[in-house]
Amino acid sequence: MTKPSLPELLHAAVTAVGGTERPGQAAMATAVAEAVDDQSHLLVQAGTGTGKSLGYLVPAVAHGERVVVATATLALQRQLVERDLPRTVDALHPLLRRRPQFAMLKGRSNYLCLHRLHEGVPQDEEEGLFDQFEAAAPSSKLGQDLLRMRDWADETETGDRDDLTPGVSDRAWAQISVSSRECLGASKCAYGAECFAEQARERAKLADVVVTNHALLAIDAIEGAPVLPQHEVLIVDEAHELVSRVTGVATGELTPGQVNRAVRRAAKLVNEKAADALQTASEGFERVMELALPGRLEEVPEDLGYALMALRDAARTVISAIGSTRDKSVQDEDAVRKQALASVESIHAVAERITQGSEYDVVWYERHDRFGASVRVAPLSVSGLLREKLFSERSVVLTSATLKLGGDFNGVGASLGLAPEGTAGEDVPQWKGLDVGSPFDYPKQGILYVARHLATPGREGSRTDMLDELSELVEAAGGRTLGLFSSMRAAKAAAEELRGRLDKPILLQGEETLGELIKNFAADPETCLFGTLSLWQGVDVPGPSCQLVVMDRIPFPRPDDPLMSARQKAVEEAGGNGFMAVAATHAALLMAQGAGRLVRATADKGVVAVLDPRLANARYGSYLRASLPGFWYTTDRNQARRSLAAIDAAAKADGR
Repeated sequence: MTKPSLPELLHAAVTAVGGTERPGQAAMATAVAEAVDDQSHLLVQAGTGTGKSLGYLVPAVAHGERVVVATATLALQRQLVERDLPRTVDALHPLLRRRPQFAMLKGRSNYLCLHRLHEGVPQDEEEGLFDQFEAAAPSSKLGQDLLRMRDWADETETGDRDDLTPGVSDRAWAQISVSSRECLGASKCAYGAECFAEQARERAKLADVVVTNHALLAIDAIEGAPVLPQHEVLIVDEAHELVSRVTGVATGELTPGQVNRAVRRAAKLVNEKAADALQTASEGFERVMELALPGRLEEVPEDLGYALMALRDAARTVISAIGSTRDKSVQDEDAVRKQALASVESIHAVAERITQGSEYDVVWYERHDRFGASVRVAPLSVSGLLREKLFSERSVVLTSATLKLGGDFNGVGASLGLAPEGTAGEDVPQWKGLDVGSPFDYPKQGILYVARHLATPGREGSRTDMLDELSELVEAAGGRTLGLFSSMRAAKAAAEELRGRLDKPILLQGEETLGELIKNFAADPETCLFGTLSLWQGVDVPGPSCQLVVMDRIPFPRPDDPLMSARQKAVEEAGGNGFMAVAATHAALLMAQGAGRLVRATADKGVVAVLDPRLANARYGSYLRASLPGFWYTTDRNQARRSLAAIDAAAKADGR
């Protein structure tokens, strides 16, 4: 029997999921197969509706080596494991004459911990453990969640938090889960043989396709202890998110509350001298943090430096002492000791990192209304880390609807540690960029309207002219508006203003869960939804409910964002254009994602309105516009309003 061709396999898989074959999908599948065969790397931009999941799954599964697929969002992970992979495997099985196995793998804290469920949670104030089910009032929300999770524990096969519906709060989940540092280890745990996290790892070791998330991929790369099984092919979907997810994993934080918890946990497990030293260091750190003002610390201030050195040294002493002290009054000593050790080790690691003062790290103070001050440390860049850890051992395919910024892939490539496309060299990863286009006819389906006549937005102050413009556009559209704002304050101000002016329901992020808001927005065409960052990327509402997407301003990072401003300065000191490399790239990615909310199906029509004249007037405006879908472009406000009114009338005529 001859080996089936890639077009045959793709046709079988697309038919199985009830989809339509698209030229872009076929081009993508061919390019992925070539990259995997050559052990080279591929950046592929595939617009919404291309069917990119099958575009990479089919050639990767057909290749026969183990594949890891890393995604940024839970929704895509679930879609792959619950829909795309089962159908693809069923469709390819007769052609390949083998049945590829697949599995999902997440970080340990995503799984129910049976030890914690049955033995209780180590308590901070007193020795031993307490029964969280007895401690929480049964009538409270926490108590109800805990009882529901205990029942769920008897029936779940995976122990995966995302399989628990409805979900529970982070606080409730923390009562029955552990981090990898707090875990006793399967060999020492009474429940090791039944452990959900261990079972997930075992399934992953046997699978041909392992679906995971960017965070676990980052942990696997950064921490040196392999979490993922050996694999020959890595596919990163939603790859525009990868740099920020890896940065998040590589960021350390210290707060007085966190240090106090560590002191309480360790106090019963070490001698008095070691406990007192950590307590004294904790108090010194708290005093310094009371005076902390938000902003970057170009140099670590003397008082903070002393406080962190004291914390580091006291934490090191406690770590050594915990290993040798045994307190007979402590119940389940292993679990209590492990949690205390995890807390103190985390403090030691961050304090050590900041006091060492690497030129490749950025340190800053942050102040949160609810949690108070914290000191944070993050890598100036993760590009070197990604180049070394991601591209040296395997073939990597990175895909997203937004990777080509300003007309090429080099901006995103540079953030991933890749030299410009086509650069030759012995230690230079070879890669190719491919834009397979979109099945949508953007110039006919959408208009990009830039409100050129408005005043340039400033840092502060109300934008009365912008609110007038927004109100007129929403009125013309008959509602049907997704409002994407650069800050929560701007979203709130716009929602309050328009609720007073228009007879249209205005939903505001934060007033209900995101899922509920999106459901209500999709259900009623007259409804508008206003919000910030998660709406720029997380809304998929095809049809007449979303015919106007408004951006209040170009979403540059805040000038006082410590990490972004440090990255910009570093590029400038190296002779580059820091603004274009950092701020404009950040804005281009977000705007491309935001504009992508408008056209989600071949029948969708509408307007993306940017209420910031800089997109038309500034020198960088053409770079940002080149990063957006190819909508018909206008700065004529009357044209925009007439088009919206016509689209609204057509939708109403269709009874929608």
